[in-house]
Amino acid sequence: MILKLLKIEWLKLKNYKTFWVLVGLLLLCIIGINYIYFQVIHSNSKATVLMGMAGSPFQFPEIWHTVALIASYLLFLPSLIVIISTTNEFNFKTHRQNVIDGLSRTEFIYGKMLLILVLSVAFTIVLFLTGVVFGLSEAYSYFSMENSSQLYYSFIQCISYTSLALLLSLLLKRSGLTIALFFTYVFLIENILVLLINRFATGDPLEGPGYYLTLDPTDKLVPIQMFQKALQKNFLPPVANLLIAAHCYIILYFVLIKRKFETADL
Repeated sequence: MILKLLKIEWLKLKNYKTFWVLVGLLLLCIIGINYIYFQVIHSNSKATVLMGMAGSPFQFPEIWHTVALIASYLLFLPSLIVIISTTNEFNFKTHRQNVIDGLSRTEFIYGKMLLILVLSVAFTIVLFLTGVVFGLSEAYSYFSMENSSQLYYSFIQCISYTSLALLLSLLLKRSGLTIALFFTYVFLIENILVLLINRFATGDPLEGPGYYLTLDPTDKLVPIQMFQKALQKNFLPPVANLLIAAHCYIILYFVLIKRKFETADL
């Protein structure tokens, strides 16, 4: 059944230009931003001296965190793929036609979940290959899988973002509205809520239970380490707690997605 559902999703996407544009843009951004960062660091003599003392962000094992952190700012691209492919189902009534042709509602939504899984696996593989190439390009850097848990965090982060994108797509059914709400929530509303919850709970906007809000557990799995070092304080919850919260949210998203499509009018 898995191969059948994947084939159906592939047939819907393989000739869709927007899909390939977004995939190409994602690859270009992952590789391009890492390359620019790599070049900027090595073009600055002072930075090169400091790297010799403290280590380069492109040396193993630090490279895994570097590529994961950069990729965390690009998760809107796979999310856009999910939003556009799902809302197109409603625009062109292909979801209804699939059910008429014999596909159950459960199978249809499992196909969308498999799309999320495949996108997340591909996303992680690209990060791994990018890390290997740039890591081996750095002087005095030798391959190591130490700290490669960052790749798993990126995998979970991608699933979390795209799952929320799928849920919003099923609720709103319109690409423009879904994209607007998704971007507004991810880049504005959630950040404000995190600060407000932390402020209310602890009096400190940088410390508190706000980090357990929806997407934030996965975001904090790949933190900006320089920010914490500058403050000389680790204000984030334990990694184990963040992982538990992230997995619980993903399960919740999938339960809501499945229930929504199985009970909604076609």
